[in-house]
Formats: sequence, C-alpha cells, structure tokens
Amino acid sequence: MNVQMLMRAALVCLVTVLASAPGAAHHSTAMFEWGKEMTLEGVVDKYEWTQPHTFIWLNVTGKNGKAEQWAFEGMSPSWLGRRGWNSRTLKQGDALKIVYYPLRDGRKGGFYVRVILPDGRKLEAMPQRSS
Repeated sequence: MNVQMLMRAALVCLVTVLASAPGAAHHSTAMFEWGKEMTLEGVVDKYEWTQPHTFIWLNVTGKNGKAEQWAFEGMSPSWLGRRGWNSRTLKQGDALKIVYYPLRDGRKGGFYVRVILPDGRKLEAMPQRSS
C-alpha cells in the first residue's frame, strides 16, 4: 500500500469518527437540573408513549389563573413497561402531581421522576437509589 492510499484510509477513518460524535450526545441529560426534585399539579393534556422517550404534556394553572402547558420527558416505554406502566397509564383529563427535574433554562418542563395520582398512588418513573 502506498503512502497516498494510507493517508486516504486514515482520512476516511477520521471523518467517520468525527461524524459519529453528535450521535453519542443525543441522550445527554445536561439540559435538566438532575437530582433537584420539584413538584407540580396539573391535568394531562397528552401522554406520548414513544421511543426513545415518553412525554407528558400537562396543563397547569398559572399565577394569572390561565392554563399553561408544561412538557415533561421521561424514560423509554420499554423501561417503564417493565415497571408496570403502559400506553394507557395516563389519559387526557387525568389530574395528577408530577415530581420532576426542571429544565436548566427555566422553560416550563423537565424530566419526570414520578407521578402521584389523586388516590395517592405513586408511579415511579426513575431508578430508585437504595438508602
């Protein structure tokens, strides 16, 4: 193999490695205040049971009395499914409390940790640390 072919092969390898780097960043949780639990009450507008993450869209009464929509990302359906959740766990109109890690930039939303239903049942949505 001559030097020119070796250089081309090295360049192709370098480009391949650099091009794959953005894909590795997809599952970053840097946008959330990880570990800083907050609680909010509202009514489910939409519950999306989608891969790779689930979403809860919640209507919350704001300080001015008007409804504000909040968006919460969650674990995957496959992960939640192994813990008793399914695509019908939450329905539009369900009232609930949501415990979440807020977005760092202050937008209305975050990553949901657990849901508390009006009857007091807690639906865990994150791995629990042992104390």
